[in-house]
Amino acid sequence: MNIEVDGVGGTPRAVVVGGGIGGLTAAAALIGRGWQVTVLERAAAPKPAGAGIALAPNGLRALDVIGLGDAVRALAAWQGDGGLRTPRGRWLSRTDARAAADAFGGPVVLLHRATLIDTLAAALPAGTVRTGEAAELADRGAADRPAVVRTAGGEIEADLVVGADGIHSALRASLFPAHPGPEYAGFTTWRLVVAGPARPFAPHETWGPGRLWGTQPLKDGRVYAYAAARTPRDGHGAEGELPVLRRLFGTWHDPVPAVLAAAGEGAVLRNDVHWMAKSLPVHHRGRVALIGDAAHAMAPTLGQGGNQALEDAVVLAHCADPHGDLAVSLARYSAERVPRTRAMTDKAERVARLAMTRNPAGVAARNTLIRALRLLGPGSALRPFADIMDWQPPATRMLTRQGSRTPLGDRETP
Repeated sequence: MNIEVDGVGGTPRAVVVGGGIGGLTAAAALIGRGWQVTVLERAAAPKPAGAGIALAPNGLRALDVIGLGDAVRALAAWQGDGGLRTPRGRWLSRTDARAAADAFGGPVVLLHRATLIDTLAAALPAGTVRTGEAAELADRGAADRPAVVRTAGGEIEADLVVGADGIHSALRASLFPAHPGPEYAGFTTWRLVVAGPARPFAPHETWGPGRLWGTQPLKDGRVYAYAAARTPRDGHGAEGELPVLRRLFGTWHDPVPAVLAAAGEGAVLRNDVHWMAKSLPVHHRGRVALIGDAAHAMAPTLGQGGNQALEDAVVLAHCADPHGDLAVSLARYSAERVPRTRAMTDKAERVARLAMTRNPAGVAARNTLIRALRLLGPGSALRPFADIMDWQPPATRMLTRQGSRTPLGDRETP
């Protein structure tokens, strides 16, 4: 059996399992802290799941830690007003891009997931990411022994393993075999990216009875659209997903019909929503730390799944002093992240229940409440998000240069 040992020239080694947004960010941040990093991605070539992603100011601040925040901010496309509507087009609440940026300390950036993945991958040294490398945890490690990850090519010893392997994480199941894992949230999402409609539109999310739709512009002129509806689990449309979307949303206000008309069947991605109704007690065991959906899968109704993975990645790197006591480092990581992600998961579930209400009386009461909040002032719709968006990364100061990343300054604890 071929065994790769940890470290080169005494440099501690980290192995990241999963080459998605969280895994690549963790790799960049750990390199900045002085770790030697290998990313193992099971896909033969990068194929980012999903279509678009909204990066909120908190996620962008996490990207600042690895020197990519401004590059992504430059992709912001939301200009002017937007807000929440009813299926007939009536505005329930409105805000605008400048007000949101002023309230949260920066813009919300919509971009294609592939663009973000490419940006993150390009920031890593050549050879960091190994594609076509499925991995499983052979030994979670302890203070007196390294962790061991098993691949088809052999075993890899590591001082630190980062589980970034997604919602159905095999590493989570290995570390917490008695945990039930994510459960079906009762609704399904669809996502698509199409050419922008001929007529301009205000970015919006629209809430109907047990259904919602969002239409958001991308920097390149295309449109990212997403939808959700209460459906049976695994209820794929017999004729494909596009007919399902046209049946559910085809009579809604403009530009929804135009977006659906521009879509091809292959452009629609469908996913049942799962979330961690029961929180993990900690986000680590042994020498293994979990990040992103592997640790805290949540409903997409806050748009925080990817942003929380970014936060996880930079906090983990901040805590993980390559020359310190890893047990203490990972305990600090869990202590900081478990309360925050538990709060986000619970809040996203509450918003999902509100958005997915289908009882007519409940829908009427919900809409009345939203309109009443609007009367409190133009910033009222933004206030519930303040505790999400105002997050700041730990005070790890990194300098990112092309081809090298050098940690600067002292190493404060969170």
